[in-house]
Amino acid sequence: MTEPAAAPAISTAQPEDFFQLLKPRVMSLVIFTAVTGLVVADGEIGWLSAAIAVLCIAVGAGAAGALNMALEGETDALMRRTRGRPVAAGRVRKNDAMAFGAILSVFAVMLLGMSTNWLAGGLLALTILYYAVFYTLLLKRRTPQNIVIGGAAGAFPPVIGWAAATGEAPWQPWLLFLIVFLWTPPHSWALALYSAGDYARAGIPMMPVARGAKSTRLQILLYSLVFVPVAVAPGLAGLGGPVYLAVSVAGGVAFLALAVRLWRSRAGDQPDKAEAVGREAALYDVRVEAKPARNLFAFSILYLMALFAALLVESLTRTVSL
Repeated sequence: MTEPAAAPAISTAQPEDFFQLLKPRVMSLVIFTAVTGLVVADGEIGWLSAAIAVLCIAVGAGAAGALNMALEGETDALMRRTRGRPVAAGRVRKNDAMAFGAILSVFAVMLLGMSTNWLAGGLLALTILYYAVFYTLLLKRRTPQNIVIGGAAGAFPPVIGWAAATGEAPWQPWLLFLIVFLWTPPHSWALALYSAGDYARAGIPMMPVARGAKSTRLQILLYSLVFVPVAVAPGLAGLGGPVYLAVSVAGGVAFLALAVRLWRSRAGDQPDKAEAVGREAALYDVRVEAKPARNLFAFSILYLMALFAALLVESLTRTVSL
């Protein structure tokens, strides 16, 4: 079992290590969904305030990521997928990462509240606390439903963006919240199916570890059957237009097809040693069976981005035509 690397007595962290603490790939998705919520809301917000709002939401998301890495450094060190992270690899000390995340959190929340409104600032504070404390400390190691309940943290950005633009949070941004919330389990469990060994070594009860691959594939399908109609709903409720409706329906059909294919596969199952002839055959079997999970995982990112891109493009088009 891999032990977490010991941080040096004198910090040798580089600026890029602190940038990696912000989880930039996750941050990019947060920024995109927040910008969509802000623009679609069509509120009376100036460009400078809008830019500050997006910056604060991005920094807040990064701060939550830094706190998460600080709290999970030892766990991350046990997983191949995460052992290169700054705290897990010993490049950044845990206390430094905690201080970094806490300072950024206060900065982002206070600046957002003062530059836009305190509803947006409060929602951002709730998101950071939800992810860093409720999900990381209370849920992740205690229940296989961790990613379902904890997924709310990643679903808040469009609501925060909408609130920043209007000072309100009506039903429309909560529909966007629901899309991201229901998207998270199929997306995350598809990844967990071909990373189950990592989670098992780290003692994290992700669904494939706690309930098995077969149950996980079924739950991915069930969540997908709920998620896709909700993803189409903005096109029927007037929040999205014909472009959104076309993208959501076409992409939803593809999403469901991939979910059905995954459900019918053996992704996440241990290879049958009686069928595998030698180590190379066993490894080949694992790669082949992991492909449906990898395909759904990759497409889920593309589909979510396409949904929000369609909303954004339609909203900007309407604004320009006015």
